[in-house]
Amino acid sequence: MERIIEEIREDLSRRITVTADRLADRTLAEDPAYAALLGRAELRERIRLDLRQSVEGLDRALRGLPVELADARATGALLAERGLPLASLLRVRRRGGRMVWQTLGESVAAHDPAALPRLLPAAAVLWDVLDQLTDALSDAYHRTETARSDREREHRAALLDALLDGAGPADGPAAELGLPGRGRFAVVVLAQGAPGAPGASGGPLDAKAPRVLWRIRAEGETGLVELGHLPLESVRELLAPLRVRAGISPVVERPADLARARRLAALALRTAPASGGPCTALFDERLPAALVAAEAELAGRLRQVVLGPVLALPAEDRRVLLTTLGMWLTCQGSTTYAAQRLYCHRNTVSNRLRRLEQLTGRTLSDPAHVVELALAHAAVLQRANEPVTSSIPPAPPLPPAAPTPAGTVRRSPRPPA
Repeated sequence: MERIIEEIREDLSRRITVTADRLADRTLAEDPAYAALLGRAELRERIRLDLRQSVEGLDRALRGLPVELADARATGALLAERGLPLASLLRVRRRGGRMVWQTLGESVAAHDPAALPRLLPAAAVLWDVLDQLTDALSDAYHRTETARSDREREHRAALLDALLDGAGPADGPAAELGLPGRGRFAVVVLAQGAPGAPGASGGPLDAKAPRVLWRIRAEGETGLVELGHLPLESVRELLAPLRVRAGISPVVERPADLARARRLAALALRTAPASGGPCTALFDERLPAALVAAEAELAGRLRQVVLGPVLALPAEDRRVLLTTLGMWLTCQGSTTYAAQRLYCHRNTVSNRLRRLEQLTGRTLSDPAHVVELALAHAAVLQRANEPVTSSIPPAPPLPPAAPTPAGTVRRSPRPPA
């Protein structure tokens, strides 16, 4: 068989050139990926090279020599770098393999029809050669594609960091990430240890979900949200299935404002309770707590000055009083509702609040004192070393416009003089 191939080498080379032209024309007509990335001349030359590699590989295999795979690896790496889909590349190679066998048969028949039966054993050898070449090409393609994806991911991460940190002009990074120069944006920060973010690929989960570009950062996984016409609440809905603690910034209109939005989202996250279940904190809904969280030194002083005597109590007494205060604040100053949520009698709540007033020197009938107590309570909850939370399961939320039941104390549990 080796002698026949040597005898038909020149004729086979001419036929391979014609075959390459036909395959190139068919590929350009049927495969838009090739048409977009390669011109006809380059595609024809590459197909011709592939077909010749197959013939030369067959010749070497018939002579007991290893198949040369360097050119196949180079082709795979080059086309992966250019972004040609592997499926398109393999489809052309399969067609090329069938056409090589057909062209080889035509050349042998033209040279010596009687030699055709001797060509049949070469079929298995040719398919093995084609498999080796395809495997080498695919392996090189995958390695190059992985390296290219890593570079693109690192570049995208660097662009996101530039926007989220406010490092330099924002127009360039925003444009490269496909963000408009003006729109509606927000930033979300997940608590550390949260499960993988939704839509991490950068696209929306559906038409009603915003586009989010995610980045793992020291403060937690951070998402740059392009809201478009969607409300900010859509971010909370997107995160709901994850059941995580998260902070969400206010809406900003320019990419240059994203660094500030990221800081506010991180601050909003600090206002979310560390225990008691998932919580998605919108910054604008938690302004007093965010004010406390933003000033650590002031928050410490506030805790000590306002609630120092309470914090000095034994652990269980301290927990009971702080839990009762927190529930009373949550229930908009209603002793009755607080008692329902705490599963105790209204008089018990009144007695606890009276003791709190005695210890702190502040009365719950004075709005200024209520503000101090509310901020100091928020400061206690935010203290990382000693979080104070209620062990009582929460009841369903109260309607905001509920009427005041008879006997409810809205301002202070202190009985009238």
